[in-house]
Amino acid sequence: MKLLMHICCGPCATYPTKILQQDDDIELYGLFFNPNIQPYTEYSKRMETARQFAQAAGLKLITVDEYNLVEFLRNAAFRESMRCRMCYAMRLERAASVARNGGFDAFTTTMLVSPYQKHEWVKEIGREAGEKYGVPFLYRDFREGYKEGVEISKAMGLYRQQYCGCIYSEMERYISKKKGELYK
Repeated sequence: MKLLMHICCGPCATYPTKILQQDDDIELYGLFFNPNIQPYTEYSKRMETARQFAQAAGLKLITVDEYNLVEFLRNAAFRESMRCRMCYAMRLERAASVARNGGFDAFTTTMLVSPYQKHEWVKEIGREAGEKYGVPFLYRDFREGYKEGVEISKAMGLYRQQYCGCIYSEMERYISKKKGELYK
């Protein structure tokens, strides 16, 4: 199976790549497409770290270098409580499109390793994108390997970010209020 794996960042790719590369039936490719990451310097660091990881892991990497700050903010403004859902859709739809155009048998995402992501949303949106583009979404819950992935990324000396990626998540890391209370 030719599988395209959307990569949100190098550290999150460590464990899923390890597991998927162990399967002889999978020919794995990575895709970096994350126009949600703010500011541009953070975006650049994460893209470079994804490249660094892919090279070290022998992973073929497709990079879609589009920094669409204005589009992301227009979509999220006044809908901040739904920004994650919108962000998942933006990235997974592009992954499904690339998978279709590249002749992939399925696609997945490294967001599935994070205990901080909303897995039900990722699964639902991934399946919808797969149906839209005619490429199945492969859901695998990689959360059991989250800590191992952290250790792998530290051992590799990969840049480790301190927030999910968007300007809202960067703000939340400094504010002690619970998520959801910020946008009421």
